[in-house]
Amino acid sequence: MKAALFEYVRPQTLKDGLLRLAEGQGAVKVMGGSQSLGPMLNLRLARPKVVVDCTALPEMRGVTDSGGVIRIGGAVTHAEIEDGVFPPLRGTLLQTVAAGIAYRAIRNCGTLAGSLAHADPAADWVLTMMALEAKLEVISSGSKRMISMDLFMHGAYTTDLAEGELISTIHVPKLGNKARWGYSKFCRKTGEFPEASCCAVFDPHRGFARVVVGALDGAPQALTSIAAAVAESGAIPTRVDIDKALEVVAPRKDAIDRKLITAAVLRCLEQVLGKEKTL
Repeated sequence: MKAALFEYVRPQTLKDGLLRLAEGQGAVKVMGGSQSLGPMLNLRLARPKVVVDCTALPEMRGVTDSGGVIRIGGAVTHAEIEDGVFPPLRGTLLQTVAAGIAYRAIRNCGTLAGSLAHADPAADWVLTMMALEAKLEVISSGSKRMISMDLFMHGAYTTDLAEGELISTIHVPKLGNKARWGYSKFCRKTGEFPEASCCAVFDPHRGFARVVVGALDGAPQALTSIAAAVAESGAIPTRVDIDKALEVVAPRKDAIDRKLITAAVLRCLEQVLGKEKTL
């Protein structure tokens, strides 16, 4: 199929882009790398009158180290993170995650904010940013606010974004020198969305422990009891303990799904207890 007729706008400043969004009155869509919106337009699942392409906005194209936080522009692509284009992201969890997203052609175009705003339950970035407890800087022509990743994704493809808003910057807490992390996912075929995924981050400097599972029916879910047990004992929990934790956050998953998720959690924690990484 072909997309329905729409006006394509590629503003050169963030101010101009926000003005076009405000003028849309519900009939405008923000475009990042178009790896999700593009197919939706072609299938006519989305029929906006105006599409505002934010990939050329200089305010959303940089990465800065602000001491305790790394600020990542929403229009930064997966490939740029993978390739270490920005020094603050080299050798980090984010670089590892970016390298495993779909295919290189998609990583060349797809953007961080675009993936988060699309909010696919199986997406890598919604899981990773929730595990890191990142915050999203969301702006419109008349306001600016910060949203915690824990509160941003309401469900599958449903977020806290309002009409006229876009994600301009992602604020990722910087990990200490002794922080450890792991990331694991199972895909039926390389490049596809995972059937199960897990991201774990432990930072002794901040007393931070987080184990989050993704590819669920809705938003990723934190396994609080598992994170606390690993932080206290320094040992990998049993499959029984993980399964009990999964019954709380994903009660509708069947036995096969739980086995896949449990395996992802175990592999992720093996990485955590076997390596030291920094962000």
